[in-house]
Parts: sequence; structure tokens; C-alpha cells
Amino acid sequence: MKKYCNNNCTVFHGDVLEGFNKIPDSTVDLVFADPPYNIGKDFNGIKDEYQEDEYIEWMEEWINQINRVLSPTGSVYLMNSTQNFAHMDIMSRKYFKILSRIVWSYDSSGVQAKTKFGSSWEPILHMVKDEKKYTFNSKDILVEAKTGAKRKLIDYRKTPPQPYNTQKVPTNVWEIPRVRFKMDEYENHPTQKPHKLLERVILASSNPGDTVLDPFCGSFSTGYTALHLDRKFIGFELNEDYIKIGIRRLNLPSDFSNHELEKRKERKTKNKSKKDHTDTSATPSLFD
Repeated sequence: MKKYCNNNCTVFHGDVLEGFNKIPDSTVDLVFADPPYNIGKDFNGIKDEYQEDEYIEWMEEWINQINRVLSPTGSVYLMNSTQNFAHMDIMSRKYFKILSRIVWSYDSSGVQAKTKFGSSWEPILHMVKDEKKYTFNSKDILVEAKTGAKRKLIDYRKTPPQPYNTQKVPTNVWEIPRVRFKMDEYENHPTQKPHKLLERVILASSNPGDTVLDPFCGSFSTGYTALHLDRKFIGFELNEDYIKIGIRRLNLPSDFSNHELEKRKERKTKNKSKKDHTDTSATPSLFD
């Protein structure tokens, strides 16, 4: 298994379970796992489509490994498709305490389903080992409180009465746009997650100097965000083309030439009507 690293970052090129073998017990503070969803996506020639029982068995293998490497006070965020979410939810209860079931809601594409209700959200589980002792930096992720504060209403439940707060901790519905082709952060990966989503996760559930693990790096947005927020990062990735993205984005030494690491943008869709959107309700991002 090939390893690329510097002082604050280690990336393993290989299978996720082999990567976990490189990580000692209880050494990771935060895990963000966004695995292939088993819904037929094409990951640069590798089709994400397996028998359901095989997929569920594989999923439990790496969730068990997350439990092993996570510190006693650590946090984990797991994503999956709406189709597989129930399996992941029930399975995760063997290992963790579920704090929140988060809905990541985003703008839908121009082309939607015609024979059923199209999907415009993805589920995220927020979990911990110890529900009495874990990191949650609520002040670092505040968003605008639109109700009351915007209308300058007075809260008479308080003594003395005073205006409603102008900020609040986000609910479990996160309205954050997907990554669009025209955005600077766009990479050639079919399921890239936005910086603003990862920024909220990392700010809320880790502290500077903590270690963040992403077992399915893909576009390496987790690692990029973690390093910019002064965290340490460990990641696994099987696909060499995506490894090159990670080496470039995380500034890791390697034997690849500058030409091989050059950023190339290709549309994930032929629909050119898609536009760049902004999330006006979210806390301003460090990457804006």
C-alpha cells in the first residue's frame, strides 16, 4: 500500500480495509465517511453496483473499524443514499450513540425523475461513543436566526424581556448547495461534497490539532478542509486518479509529474443550464 505524507497529513493509496490496518486503536478524533452508495455511479470506470447483501456486509466491516480507531471521546459522521440509510442506521447502533439524523438538502438538478418523486437530499448520521463526553463547538457553527431576530421581535419569556438572538446552532436540516462546475472548488469526482458542509462538521466536532479521518477520500475535500482548519488528516483512496487530486490539493510529495497532477475540469453532466448558487443562511465559509 503506497503512502503519501507530510507533517500533518497521511494518505494511503489502496483498499479501505487495508488502510484501516495502518491505524492504531483509539487514535482518531473525528471520522467523516462518505462511501460509495451502491446506486450505480461511475467512479472513473469503476461501477458502484453490487449485490445488496454483499454491500451491507462490506459496510459493517468498515464501520466496525471506525469504532476501533475512534477515540473514546471521538465523533463520527456517516453518509449514504436514502436507499441504504436504514441499514446503516440500524447497523451503527451496535457501536455508537446516534445524536442526530441530519438531512443535507440541496438544489435539485434541471433534469428530475418522471416516474417517481426525485431526490434532493442525502442523510448523515452524527454519532459518538460517549454521549456524555464528546466535542461539540456550537459557537463555531452559528447561523443566522431568521425568525424573530430579523423581524426585531421581543422575547417576553426572558427576564427582563429582550430581543431574540440573531444567531443559532443549525438544526438537523442543512441547506447547503452542491458543488457546481463553475465553482473554484470543483474537482473531477461524481460525488464531491462541498467545503461548507465539511467545514461545519469539522468545526463542530473537532479542535485544532485533532486528527480527522476520511476512509473514502474521493475529491479530498475533507482533507483540504481539515488542513485549512489546522487539523491533522488521514485518508484512504483506491482510485489513482483521485489520489492525484489529493496529492495536489493537500500538497503532498510524490513521484507524479506536475503535468500528471494538473487540475482538469470536466462536467459531470451535459446539462449546461446548471448555475452556481450560494447558501445565504449558512455561516460565511473560510473558503469564500
